[in-house]
Amino acid sequence: MAIDYAVIRYTLDFYLNDWLEIGRLCERPRFADHGPETFAGVLDLCERLAAERFEPFNRLADTEEPHFDGAHVSLPAATEQACRAYAESGMLAAAQDADIGGMQLPCTVEMAANSFFSAASIGIRAYSMLTVANANLLMAHGSEQQRRVFAHPQFEGRWYGTMNLSEPQAGSSLSDIATRAEPDGAGYESDPLGPRYRINGRKMWISGGEHAMGENIVHLVLAKIPDAEGRLPAGTKGISLFIVPKFKVDAAGRLTGERNDVALAGLNHKLGYRGTVNTLLNYGEGGGAVGYRIGDAGLGLTYMFHMMNEARIQVGLGAAMLGMAGYLESREYAFQRSQGRPIQPGRSAAKNPTQQPVLIEQHPDVRRMLVAQRAYSEGAMALCLLCSRLVDEERTGMGDAALEAKALLEVLTPIAKSWPSEWCVEANSLAIQVLGGYGYTRDFPVEQHWRDNRLNMIHEGTHGIQAMDLLGRKVVMDNGGPFRLLLQRMRGSVAAASELARMQPLADELGRVLLRLEHATARAWASGSAPEALANATAYLRAFGHVVMGWIWLDVARAAVQAESSGRRSSGFVEGKVAAARYFVLHELPLVEAWLRPVEQCDRLWLDLPVEAV
Repeated sequence: MAIDYAVIRYTLDFYLNDWLEIGRLCERPRFADHGPETFAGVLDLCERLAAERFEPFNRLADTEEPHFDGAHVSLPAATEQACRAYAESGMLAAAQDADIGGMQLPCTVEMAANSFFSAASIGIRAYSMLTVANANLLMAHGSEQQRRVFAHPQFEGRWYGTMNLSEPQAGSSLSDIATRAEPDGAGYESDPLGPRYRINGRKMWISGGEHAMGENIVHLVLAKIPDAEGRLPAGTKGISLFIVPKFKVDAAGRLTGERNDVALAGLNHKLGYRGTVNTLLNYGEGGGAVGYRIGDAGLGLTYMFHMMNEARIQVGLGAAMLGMAGYLESREYAFQRSQGRPIQPGRSAAKNPTQQPVLIEQHPDVRRMLVAQRAYSEGAMALCLLCSRLVDEERTGMGDAALEAKALLEVLTPIAKSWPSEWCVEANSLAIQVLGGYGYTRDFPVEQHWRDNRLNMIHEGTHGIQAMDLLGRKVVMDNGGPFRLLLQRMRGSVAAASELARMQPLADELGRVLLRLEHATARAWASGSAPEALANATAYLRAFGHVVMGWIWLDVARAAVQAESSGRRSSGFVEGKVAAARYFVLHELPLVEAWLRPVEQCDRLWLDLPVEAV
């Protein structure tokens, strides 16, 4: 059973060209050398690489997970070969300037092209995703020398990159990290590679933290600089960010041959993403790892959020593609597997035992599960690509358009991370259910997709963290301006869809739910008490995400209907989009009211619950 990449490609083409109209980006100076042909060529290349070099080894990377023999970490040769092929394609530098070997691709096209690899083998794909995010952070916040020495080799595929945030005792509570960064002797501030420190501490859950691929690994490490009395600053404002290479380099970026004081303490063996080595790293067992500070002291978390926000959209898109892979595989199975007989017409639920078994796709409940998977996974794809399009608008748009894109991204990024990583796991669960008992076996890939996708709920921040970010910061920031802008955009889509007769009932329903969301948002903060408001933040996040997805599907279906009327898309393709929109608006949106009820009531259950009742 293999993924039908043609379906993914056709869907991406529709999203990019008919819905997001990326051709207009070519009118901007940064993308002027591009056109539909170059964008299509990038998608062709990545589709082929994913099918040939990633997907065939997805199960291998899962079953032959990274092994540590006490001295070295070993990976399947196929993992290194896939990563090398990806580097040779030029995709590591896809969005970078041409003068450093980049393609200057729009973020939207880069994300769409990389979606093939997430569907094919997200465990192998993670190495390149982390490396690009690491190098992008350095390009945004590092010095010219740091960019040249540490970022450029990553774009070339010679070095790899990681992000080091969590610690065993701190988890997601970054204010409690205890890794120390001590100035490295006299003149430490004058090092050509940046202010030089000695790093001591432990970092946990570090993906890609140790392997033999490439010449070096660049760790981006959060740590605190002690005061004159040796005390670490409290809270997150005292956190700084450091470049700590696995192997030391000289001022020109040449490897010295000396290993830095970064030791692998052990491997973590997770439920999914087994193809990605996950590590506990000890810094400073031999006196302190050499690290170079990025930017100003105390702004480390601000810089790291550059990497984390980009990674949140990537995580959401990865979750969407795992959902899509499961959907396509369970759909293929449903159109091949014969089982059961249809219910006879009339009021009885009787079945005719003399009738031949039918393909299971003919059973209404199987069709329900297939359409639900499609609604979750294709909708999540659309959401993440929309956020990528907003990134392009923020970076290359003019005036108010760029400012509005930035504001919309503030509100939508928590949704782009959390919604796909929750509901595309549900899509994978439904894929297993479609296959029945076979779905739980390793004879079919759907169980691995579920295991891999289950990790995305915690990657780059749990639902609780995203929920507090959304309700506690994003919808109230700038006196609610970004939230009102999003409501305005949604209502614009409702008005546009209402002009199409077949879309009007769906538009009316979304319009009604938008009013409820607006009311609940105001009521959540009616008491002015943050504990009361945020106690139900996860319910709010869930409701908000479903409203956003209802908007996405309404607008996607509108674009599909209009594409059909102009002859650009077939009626079968359009019917699939409209059916998914109808499913989501009529079967999923009603859940919003139940989720918003405790938010509106400022329910105190979780605050007042006695400890013995937990």
